[in-house]
Amino acid sequence: MNLLVAALPAELQAFPASLPGWRRVVTGVGKLQAALGLAEALAAGDVESVTVVGTAGALDPRLPAGVHVVGSFIQHDAADIAEIESQAEALPPIIRLGDGPMIATGDSFIDSTERSAVIRALGAQLVDMESYAYAWVARRRHVPIRVLKIASDPAGEGAKQTWDEAVAGCSARLWEYVRGGTGTAPPA
Repeated sequence: MNLLVAALPAELQAFPASLPGWRRVVTGVGKLQAALGLAEALAAGDVESVTVVGTAGALDPRLPAGVHVVGSFIQHDAADIAEIESQAEALPPIIRLGDGPMIATGDSFIDSTERSAVIRALGAQLVDMESYAYAWVARRRHVPIRVLKIASDPAGEGAKQTWDEAVAGCSARLWEYVRGGTGTAPPA
């Protein structure tokens, strides 16, 4: 069984309700819900792979439009992570899975140009509220994961309104990407 994961039902609205060999998982918004939702889904059965689909804010205006396979993950709201690493099993500052843009994850919707600039300075091109948690859980459980993100907004002023207007189109573009134009289930 493979998992098709999103934070919100709206991000899966263009996807078929049922895909042979795939189970849909909607975790909820934020790192905690994402980690718990994916961990529970992985514990429920034999999972071969995880494909995450969803929207993200664009931090880098030079990032091409379209669907991106995220290559690395960082938390933008975890301070002093290096200082606590020696005290317990810490979360890695950056999780690298391959080539592709870096996404910064945090527990707030970024709708401020100033905050966007601070997060962009970390080296990220995209920002969301779940991807780091998904990557961390899958890595700990030794399950292959692929995170597909499409920019729905510019992660600045008015981003929430832009997201509301763009999510349906983003879902359709994600579905078109994962089915590869064949109408079949997402490739693993």
